[in-house]
Amino acid sequence: MSVSERLAELGIELPSVVPPVAAYIPAKVHGDLVYTAGQLPMVSGALPQTGKVGEGEGLVTPDAAAGYARQSALNAIAAAAAAAGGVDRLAGVLKVTGFVASVPEFTGQPGVINGASTVLGEIFGDAGRHARSAVGVPVLPLDAPVEIEVVFTLV
Repeated sequence: MSVSERLAELGIELPSVVPPVAAYIPAKVHGDLVYTAGQLPMVSGALPQTGKVGEGEGLVTPDAAAGYARQSALNAIAAAAAAAGGVDRLAGVLKVTGFVASVPEFTGQPGVINGASTVLGEIFGDAGRHARSAVGVPVLPLDAPVEIEVVFTLV
């Protein structure tokens, strides 16, 4: 089954490529790989929520942050597909790096980044299994709670 067929089966419509917020490109092809820039959880050109991830009033909940990691992964697929010449050129996922802007006492970064890993696995199946890093950081661009980078393999 092609990636586009799998997306349709899952009822997932890829978003438009998020325009860069600085001096970079959203994704770059090198050989049989596509490297994405860090993708924020933008929806229709805006962040759905800003702030730090953690437990407590005024913080982004871990569950919400996992949803934002999922959105960031979909944004990464869109960027990679645009650079590669179409989503069906994407063969699988090699590496995911996830950044979570979190309060110092929060240690659930891997669970948050599972939002990205899970959707990549749903879309790419076994080819979506990947190496991964989940890193807590004090702040991300635009005060986003999550940022995801993905390295895809090409057909």
